[in-house]
Amino acid sequence: MRACVDIGGTKIAVSLSADSHTPLVGRRSEPTAKTGGNDAVALQILRLIDEACAEQNIASASIDRVGISSAGPFEIRDGMVELASPNICGGIAGPARGLPNQWMTALIEAPLKRRFAHVRVENDAVAALEAERRWGALQGADHCAYVTWSTGVGVGLCVDGHVLRGKNGNAGHAGHSFVSDDDNQALCGCGNFGDVEGLVAGNAIARRFGEPAADLFADAARGEAKALATTDALCRVMGRMLFNLVATLDLQRISLGGSVFWNNRDFLLPRLQAQIDGKLAALTRGAVLVAAGLGDRVGDYGAMALLD
Repeated sequence: MRACVDIGGTKIAVSLSADSHTPLVGRRSEPTAKTGGNDAVALQILRLIDEACAEQNIASASIDRVGISSAGPFEIRDGMVELASPNICGGIAGPARGLPNQWMTALIEAPLKRRFAHVRVENDAVAALEAERRWGALQGADHCAYVTWSTGVGVGLCVDGHVLRGKNGNAGHAGHSFVSDDDNQALCGCGNFGDVEGLVAGNAIARRFGEPAADLFADAARGEAKALATTDALCRVMGRMLFNLVATLDLQRISLGGSVFWNNRDFLLPRLQAQIDGKLAALTRGAVLVAAGLGDRVGDYGAMALLD
């Protein structure tokens, strides 16, 4: 049996599967642990796996493979992956970020490997990319990306049929690329001001504009002028990041997911596509944005895709 774990800045979800051809079962989800020792997330995962197994009448000892799709970045210590996620580890940006811990990293791989025979940890956008290429909207695409617009902003990249990972598995962190140097309110959890995530991520929207992303986009969808102006500005930032990916890597298709995008996909998709179309046509002609084929389960299936 396999456990499929999706770690985000807001929530953790655990599902079980017999193999990649059977449905995910026993899904359990709860807010990501952010207090206690820096092994709290790993302990939470172990507990959720046990609870999912109990619910499905599966012996937890039968779980021998664990795939973990996690918000990054990662640090590698003693050959093991630790999370340095700005939306989980409060020590990175310090008290101004408002997270209730001082962790610089969160232990993940080492505690799980003490119990399970096979553990694979990948950036959540890379895992989602693999799932989208296998089962979703990126099937048949050799030059593509998956982008999540959620609590944070993440990217998984594929060029010439090869998934890009980098020296520590951190390739694709375009959400931390700088797009502004004059917005002192746009503090990202990474400690920098004015990167894409600090400007448009779900938690940044609430901090910058004083209302949840869901309320802001609902107002914009109803045609309220102030909300439309704000969301247009957010789309310009996100759209420029998407254009930069297309222009830099000559991509043919980008699949988009994450809670901010998915819950507002009909509103956002044409606005984001408009930020790409007609800009240096030799590079952007034919570059298409699509909604994630796996919908709001892309994180779960991303973890599943890591185990074959």
